[in-house]
Amino acid sequence: MNVEVTPLPGIGVRKDFAIRNGRRVGVVTHRDGQIELIVSKSDDPDACLASLPLSTDEAGALANLLGAPQLVAQLTEEHRDLPGINTKQLPIKNASPFDGRTLGDTGMRTRTGVSIVAVMRAGQVHPSPTPDFTFTSGDLLVAVGTSEGLEAAIKILKYG
Repeated sequence: MNVEVTPLPGIGVRKDFAIRNGRRVGVVTHRDGQIELIVSKSDDPDACLASLPLSTDEAGALANLLGAPQLVAQLTEEHRDLPGINTKQLPIKNASPFDGRTLGDTGMRTRTGVSIVAVMRAGQVHPSPTPDFTFTSGDLLVAVGTSEGLEAAIKILKYG
């Protein structure tokens, strides 16, 4: 994927790439921290078809939505030849008893056999979180384990 980076003097930086249908999708990061999701024509990148200003939290949530499935797909492909091993995204929701608590507090590995291999937060991947990693609402955990273990993990994150 060829991502073009274009400095926008006095404004910020534009990063975008062409998608299969010919349009360009990207992000403009303004000097003041504002983030803008943009869609433009392939033949005229300056002709913006759509623009959505995003708060930092909204940009992070969007990045999680886009990044976590890709990471899960990659791990699923790597585990394809290992029958019984599955990869799943597990969200930390507002009402989760583990919002603000650590991975170690969940007892996840001991209770379910499931390994949390990464945490997606605000578009950033935190690989191999340690037991003292503190979860926050909106985190997406990338978990690997058996189907039964992953179902148990979902219940733990929801009910404690």
